[in-house]
Amino acid sequence: MLSEPVLTARPEDGRDVPLLVWRADGPLRAVSSAPLGGGIGVRHWVVNATVPMSYDRDDPADHLAELADRLGLDGPGVGLLTGVDVAEVVARTDTGVRIWATVGLGTPVWAAAPAPAAPVQRVGTVNVVAYVPARLGDAALVNAVATATEAKAQAIAELGVPGTGTPTDAVTVLCPVDGPESAYGGPRSTWGAPLARAVHAAVTAGGTGTVVPWSDRPAG
Repeated sequence: MLSEPVLTARPEDGRDVPLLVWRADGPLRAVSSAPLGGGIGVRHWVVNATVPMSYDRDDPADHLAELADRLGLDGPGVGLLTGVDVAEVVARTDTGVRIWATVGLGTPVWAAAPAPAAPVQRVGTVNVVAYVPARLGDAALVNAVATATEAKAQAIAELGVPGTGTPTDAVTVLCPVDGPESAYGGPRSTWGAPLARAVHAAVTAGGTGTVVPWSDRPAG
């Protein structure tokens, strides 16, 4: 089982910068596109850390590993970064599937847009963390990422945002390591359907209104 996230902070550049920490009460299977702990494997925790919009470290995985070490997190885990204040995380549940999303749409892009003239520098980011209460096979885990991404894109379209996401979006799906294995994670499957609904609801809620990046807010 994955815990509810705990909001904490770490000191950086004279400010207390927020981050969310999820802990598992045992090993979980996971698939992720995160900088730290990406791919498919067994994971024990998740961190979603706010960073300033000027963030320019070229070693995000090392940075996240440092944060995990400071938090005393043991074993392999998943680390995510975002310019959004993670205190504004949106949680949704559907048929046992739990979703947490931090939604920053300040840099929307179309997935199939022409190559930009220069690299995109701003960190917007929609980060989705999902817990499915049944074991998913490898193919189902990969399919679940696609399902979550489709649901995110649907929500963004319905919000009237000109894009399918941001250049730095990430998805993490976790599930138990034991139990009967579900072979499918598509949007009409037993677990993909509630996953899609919950992601859609969370991104819709998080994307409604104006989200001010954490570093653009007055200190304190």
